[in-house]
Amino acid sequence: MNIRDIPVRTLADAPTTLAELAGDKALLIVNVASRCGLTPQYAGLVRLQQTYADRGFTVVGVPCNQFMGQEPGSAQEIQEFCSTTYGVDFPLLAKADVNGEDRHPLYASLTPVPDADGEAGDVRWNFEKFLVSREGEVSARFRPATEPGDPAVIAAIEKSL
Repeated sequence: MNIRDIPVRTLADAPTTLAELAGDKALLIVNVASRCGLTPQYAGLVRLQQTYADRGFTVVGVPCNQFMGQEPGSAQEIQEFCSTTYGVDFPLLAKADVNGEDRHPLYASLTPVPDADGEAGDVRWNFEKFLVSREGEVSARFRPATEPGDPAVIAAIEKSL
């Protein structure tokens, strides 16, 4: 199954797929949290969205509470925090597990992809990033400490457009 066809739910709990949500755009899928030391990366993700949206790109945020309970809020609280604090205008999915027994099928498809060092497997922390091509191929993986504006992220996005 193409990664774009995996069933997901929006933050408002509506059923959808990445294909329905974002059309044929390139995607940067990021597990996000609002109470993390990396939460300021939201600002960089918003900049990526603003810079590349018109060229067929979107960020997709996936709230996750698996890392020290850093995303404890309800869907409404998450939406309010993201829009009020960072002006998030990219799609957010329903809170999901990215690791373990209850790993969302989306992340079951993402985590086998290695990063630039050749390491695949579990998501290490909040704000791990996966770039998905318009065709549904996972073309790059960036670990949490890699900022959204990092030259490697920008180059990968540019290449995907």
